[in-house]
Amino acid sequence: MALNEGPFHSHDFTKLSVRDAYRILVASIVPRPIAFVSTVDENGVTNLAPFSFFNGVSSNPTCIVFSCSRMPDGSKKDTLRNIEATGEFVVNTSEEAIAEEVNAASAAYPHGVSEFAIVGLTPLASTWVRPPRVAESAIHMECRLEKIVEIGEDSPGGSSLIIGRVLGMHVADRVLAEGEIRYEKLKPVARLGRDEWLRGGEVFRLRRPQIAAHDLPADRPSEKK
Repeated sequence: MALNEGPFHSHDFTKLSVRDAYRILVASIVPRPIAFVSTVDENGVTNLAPFSFFNGVSSNPTCIVFSCSRMPDGSKKDTLRNIEATGEFVVNTSEEAIAEEVNAASAAYPHGVSEFAIVGLTPLASTWVRPPRVAESAIHMECRLEKIVEIGEDSPGGSSLIIGRVLGMHVADRVLAEGEIRYEKLKPVARLGRDEWLRGGEVFRLRRPQIAAHDLPADRPSEKK
């Protein structure tokens, strides 16, 4: 439900459908990095899928997080089922050169079908976990499951927050300059709303400010112990 709040178009999320709430949310949280997650099931069948609710959450221990939503019928996606069964996964970068393949891997293929073969990407043996890496991606984060936090119900719109501890990373030489990962070499893609994606963009730098005592107001309230 949209409300007229002066210069803003306001939405009451307690009255919106799941679909409408999702569309507004993903159009507002932009751009979103895409975790291209590879897993295997108990029989060794590989799975590959993109997730755009993704970020880093801790450096000690080094952990990342992504959200795996329920299928339209409320069932779990293969990625979640595989991680629950094996406790391992790999997050691969999504880049301009493989944007079509990343998008193709998002289709709802039947259980037991390997997206690697369907979309034409190359599995590469991992070092610390069983699931393979994506050879065409420049960066791979091999992860062990740390925790799963359930959000909502087993119904459309519900999701599982998957927190993984990064055991190790691989970075392709092609995206490095003077030992640092360079955005202009990595060329990552990101998700926006609807069917919109983002690539490119101007890189600019802002140094984080260092606050000295003389920069603060002299009459500021004293901190309570």
